[in-house]
Amino acid sequence: MKRIILLVCVLLIGMAVFAQEREAGEDASDVSYAGTMKYFAAAIAVGLSCISGGMAVAKIGSAAMGAMSENAELSGKALPYAGLAEGICLWGFLVALLILFI
Repeated sequence: MKRIILLVCVLLIGMAVFAQEREAGEDASDVSYAGTMKYFAAAIAVGLSCISGGMAVAKIGSAAMGAMSENAELSGKALPYAGLAEGICLWGFLVALLILFI
């Protein structure tokens, strides 16, 4: 699993560097890596927030299913917690948009 994550990170960095060089066009002496790091930071923000949101939903979902197996009335109480865990992904996406466009 760690190898896959490392491979994805290396590919994202490579794609960001390639995109930055392509934007620079013929004037390759002015290539700044600040733009490249902007894309990389946005990818990290979205990636980590979605991974952590998925892990949170998995734990909340399994706990909610266990609670509902004992008492069916608890299903409505577990739903807001799953929604809060999914909100983590949305916050990561918003942070990425702020990084890219501001």
